[in-house]
Amino acid sequence: MRVLVQRVTSAQVTVDGEVVGRIEPNPQGLVALVGVTHGDDDATARALADKLWRLRILDGERSAADLGAPILVVSQFTLYADTAKGRRPSWSAAAPGPVAEPLVDAFAATLRELGATVATGRFGAHMHVELTNDGPVTLLLES
Repeated sequence: MRVLVQRVTSAQVTVDGEVVGRIEPNPQGLVALVGVTHGDDDATARALADKLWRLRILDGERSAADLGAPILVVSQFTLYADTAKGRRPSWSAAAPGPVAEPLVDAFAATLRELGATVATGRFGAHMHVELTNDGPVTLLLES
């Protein structure tokens, strides 16, 4: 599993003109773009969610857990693109939807269980993700 994390001051996801997920941090929150690969499981999703919740990347070296910062979770299979050959990426390392969707859901559910305010995109939809990166701070978490 890969989670591309961005520290933000605002973020939202729109599908077909409808805002389906939005966070309004005060002052900071996180956007987590989540990619799933074939060997991932529920334990992987739970462990990375816990790591994200406690990761000290907000102002004052504090975590989302410390500040109650909201998190927007968006599925992102393209994090497993292979661009080694040619000009067309291969997506073979990305888990198929029926495998990936429950794990992205488990990631978001774990964050909620830990106390996070979580908004999400819509799995498999063509999404427009808007965010204001703060810093900029962008990190890649991997299992």
